[in-house]
Amino acid sequence: MFARTPRLLLRPGWPEDAGALHDAINDEAIVRNLATAPWPYSRDDADDFLSLPQNPTNPRWLIYRRTAGSPCLVGTCGIDLTSNGIGELGYWISRNHWGLGYATEAGRAVLETAKALGHRKIFASHFIDNPASGNVLTKLGFSRTGRIVPRFSKGRRKTVGAIEFQLKLESDMDSEAMPPLAA
Repeated sequence: MFARTPRLLLRPGWPEDAGALHDAINDEAIVRNLATAPWPYSRDDADDFLSLPQNPTNPRWLIYRRTAGSPCLVGTCGIDLTSNGIGELGYWISRNHWGLGYATEAGRAVLETAKALGHRKIFASHFIDNPASGNVLTKLGFSRTGRIVPRFSKGRRKTVGAIEFQLKLESDMDSEAMPPLAA
């Protein structure tokens, strides 16, 4: 499964993407804002990420900037399931592409796909010291749950407070009054 936006191509990662993935994420300023990526981030870590099984109902995509020449990897964006089976949006953008709206653009594509795949509620969170990620979530329509939860950051090797968000995805049918089922 793929998604295309005006500036981006989102697609599954393949083994041959390992070098580009490693080059894009191998930055402590990125990894410290992620829960599951280790620091330092090795080429083996990129290989391991790309070998994770793909769940067809939870897209996990590499984000490529569409260019006239070779595409440029700018990050990742996707949905993983929480321990209670609810979708959680995650993303990161390489430092030289910060502030260009790529996270918001990719996030919209992932959320549209999640909605089409039947997700009705998506969670997300960001570490307290990463307000830029909160801005992205707000632009995507997420609302704060009012909870700050402890979350382990593998890259920081410690637990950090994370601000929790949620988004209800309604289909067109959900927003219309449905008649009761006949008994």
